[in-house]
Amino acid sequence: MPRFSVIVPAYNVRPYLHACLESVLSQSCDDLELIAVDDCSPDGCGAIVDEFAARDRRVVAVHLPENSGLGRARNAGLAQATGDYLVFLDGDDTLVPGALQAIADRLKETGDPDVLVYDYARTYATGETVRNEFHAHLGQEGPAPFTLADRPGLLKVLMVVWNKAYKREFVRREGFAFPPGFYEDTPWTYPALLAAGSIATLDRVCVHYRQRRSGSILSTTSLRHFDLFDQYERLFAFLDGRPELAHWRPVLCRRMADHFTSVFMAPGRLPRGTRARFFRRARAHYRRYRAPGAAPKFAAPKATTRLRHALVRCGSHRTYRTLMAARTARKRLATSARRILGSVRGVLLQLHYRLQRCLPVRDDRAVFGAYWGRGYACSPAAIEERVRELAPHIRTSWICAPAYAHTVPPGTRRVRPGSAAYWTALARSKYLVNNVNFDRRLVKRRGQVVVQTQHGTPLKHMGLDLMHRPAAARGMDFAGLLRAVDTWDYLVSPNRHATLVWERVYPAAYRTLEYGSPRNDVFQRAGAADVARLRETLGIPEGHTAILYAPTHRDYVHPQPHLLDLDRLAVALGPRFVILARAHPTHGDGEPLTATSSRVLDVSAHPSVEQLCLASDALLTDYSSLMFDYANLDRPIVVHTEDWAVYDAARGTYFDLRAFPPGAVARSEDELIDIFVTGHWRGSRSAQLRAAFRARFCPYDDGHAAERVVRHVFLGEDPERLAPVVPLEERRPAPSMGQAVSMLFPAPR
Repeated sequence: MPRFSVIVPAYNVRPYLHACLESVLSQSCDDLELIAVDDCSPDGCGAIVDEFAARDRRVVAVHLPENSGLGRARNAGLAQATGDYLVFLDGDDTLVPGALQAIADRLKETGDPDVLVYDYARTYATGETVRNEFHAHLGQEGPAPFTLADRPGLLKVLMVVWNKAYKREFVRREGFAFPPGFYEDTPWTYPALLAAGSIATLDRVCVHYRQRRSGSILSTTSLRHFDLFDQYERLFAFLDGRPELAHWRPVLCRRMADHFTSVFMAPGRLPRGTRARFFRRARAHYRRYRAPGAAPKFAAPKATTRLRHALVRCGSHRTYRTLMAARTARKRLATSARRILGSVRGVLLQLHYRLQRCLPVRDDRAVFGAYWGRGYACSPAAIEERVRELAPHIRTSWICAPAYAHTVPPGTRRVRPGSAAYWTALARSKYLVNNVNFDRRLVKRRGQVVVQTQHGTPLKHMGLDLMHRPAAARGMDFAGLLRAVDTWDYLVSPNRHATLVWERVYPAAYRTLEYGSPRNDVFQRAGAADVARLRETLGIPEGHTAILYAPTHRDYVHPQPHLLDLDRLAVALGPRFVILARAHPTHGDGEPLTATSSRVLDVSAHPSVEQLCLASDALLTDYSSLMFDYANLDRPIVVHTEDWAVYDAARGTYFDLRAFPPGAVARSEDELIDIFVTGHWRGSRSAQLRAAFRARFCPYDDGHAAERVVRHVFLGEDPERLAPVVPLEERRPAPSMGQAVSMLFPAPR
């Protein structure tokens, strides 16, 4: 008996059915049967179903003699199911990698509840993926399993069948089946949640819900949308047969009214001339099933919701449409007003900036920024810290969005991008330091000093070299880039390789300071106690080896590819390993890293990649510049180069990383696992490669790079009199955890 029966009805979904079925069969949890139901589809779906059944014994092909509709097709799949749990998936949707394993783990963790509710994301033809807006109701905090009365907010999550796993015995015991007609999910999902003796949630996207431009039920103009009334009649008939559930009636009546109005207002669903009849049916249902009061713990409806329901109760469809149109017009007017006010504000701020540029530059002011306002980080942060220490007469400001204000230390002024204070700082500060370019509207004044730190040693092509890489450049304004480069006075370089690249791809009259990378100073200054504290903060269990996984961004593809199965890697590494998975910062709030294992910790939101480096015992990456920084720690580095040919062709690289790597190189996932299983990741050959890599790319990172910048640029000291660089062999970087333990608790003599 399999753990899961995945039921997939198929009708007119030929362009999507391959991806749907493949997404099920490629799951890391393969304890499943896939029941694919051909609902007499005229477009060849039946042949695709038979093709999959012929090649994989887990596929059960069901062919209906005539088109019966989505509900009856699912019922046909139910009749064939033998799994412990039922999972439904529409033929044009897909399971995300690792979804079934995550569901299985959560079911086991919560004692096999009757129903498990998981999350989904809408996917569009453009490649955009948008997570369900009510995913907060799927939080896993608190006791589990529970009943619906404990968490009624679950009813706000889309009431569809395919974002839940159902215990088959529970479904059989309750006699649940799908009715015919449109909106067949309604009389299934509500009763399932109401009748369930135990419910659990999984706060993870498991389904990608395809938003088709045409062909879906929601985009079809048809009288069958009137089936909605029959479905709610079935729902309330279920309630009538369960007196113990009567207190849910007011809530479900409100949900029904919301559903009616959403269909009524949706463009293109109801045929012309049928809206009045639809609204009259809605009024009759609302009056028939309305009940006063509310279920325990369920929030009271808002005033606008109460008005909407009142209009449904009165049957005033013209008034309703008029008010909704007025509401839409008001929103558009408000949007236009905000746009106009924003334009006026922008003009006033630029006028303010012009006026500020008429005032003297302040020699005791410095403004810093990094990563386009994403918080206190990288080399500018290291320099700012040393400015406060070595040049206390200079007052520093940090440019960051409000969401990152907590990352800025107390002694530094926070400046919000685009504010009046921001433009004042750019106009009046003598020193301007960033690891990216400042606002394109910046006008550099006489007496101002711009310090550019960049953010890593270049492996991939940069600057003007991207002119011949359109897939990676993505419309870059090269003329604007050169105008920004012309404002630089100093470029801080970590090594000669970076200097030679940057001076060619960013040509201008600036002076290059080969002082090392200031952001790497912490690797030489931190100690064993710092490492232990960071690991405890991150939740790394004592005695475990932590692997930091930090892949780079592929400019030329969207969404980002998943080239590594972290769950499989976690299993191969064994129980004494944890993986710190960090998505590239440019990935935003999406889900670039997918993993379900409890030993894979998502640290993408951590504000400091340097701290993650310190806490880890080894780095696993592909082409990220982080490898050049991590080499300073003299800890193992493993490089995964599975898509090297594509990356090198699309983005371009300055040398073949496979020929001169910082450690072991894996050309496939299987090779990568073998490297870890055999111990080659930290063997003598790996150490030899790392030593050569450090000698080439870490000549100046001795822990004093920021100090050299401050003394030369801010204090005006003669560069010839700066302290000499500490030789590589004399440096003592922060120890890894194994080294830290021996230092904190030395063996007795």
